[in-house]
Amino acid sequence: MPVHPTAIVDPGAKLDPTAEIGPFCVLGAEVEIGARTRLMAHIFVEGPTTIGEDNVFFPYSSVGVASQDLKYKGERAVTTIGSRNHIREFVTIHRGTEGGGLVTSIGDDCLLMTYAHVAHDCRIGNHVILGNSVGLAGHVTVEDWADVSPFSGVHQFCRIGRHSFVGPYSVIKQDVMPYSLTSYQPEVQVYGANSIGLSRRGVEKSSIEALQTALRLLTRAGLNTSQAVERIRTEVPPCAEVDTLLEFIATSERGVVKG
Repeated sequence: MPVHPTAIVDPGAKLDPTAEIGPFCVLGAEVEIGARTRLMAHIFVEGPTTIGEDNVFFPYSSVGVASQDLKYKGERAVTTIGSRNHIREFVTIHRGTEGGGLVTSIGDDCLLMTYAHVAHDCRIGNHVILGNSVGLAGHVTVEDWADVSPFSGVHQFCRIGRHSFVGPYSVIKQDVMPYSLTSYQPEVQVYGANSIGLSRRGVEKSSIEALQTALRLLTRAGLNTSQAVERIRTEVPPCAEVDTLLEFIATSERGVVKG
């Protein structure tokens, strides 16, 4: 097991023999690290935290530390991180709280860029990108393949829908619709479907066109959300992506960003 002699590892930590723990890392009790995961240097991890395989943690990131929520009273809460993630410098990931299910989780194949912050009880899916200095307040859900650009902030309890793209410097106070291109210019609003990202991921052209029409009805037709949804159901050719969009809107508790 390649553990640098300057690293401090609690006897209660469980490390795969192929995990690499670099200089000056500190691992607390109940930390579990999977095969071939590399902690480069100066990484601080508190337990209970479970980290999967083939992850890379760049210097000075902090994982599994106590929440900044003033309601947190030290209750046992966990952090789970999947496999093949890249956690860049100075990223902070806080464990869950009683008010949010006691779990903060990150899926597989994500990139968290420098200074990104994942607060308590956030749920991040797979293939997610958080740009530099993105801040997720507590209880935020980021669905698969979402891309949040640098210096954006997301209000607590918001959802970022799957395959959506959030532009830089955006302040997100409502749910971001799946497949949408949402940005701040000069206020947060939807600019249509994330067509480039969807094309790169193999979504059919007909589905992208249906999403463009649906989002246009939601944001440009002068309709309220209920009216727009009714017209989408009757006028837009059905496809799985539009069904997902409508289900997301129906289950939104904070409302969706439209602009």
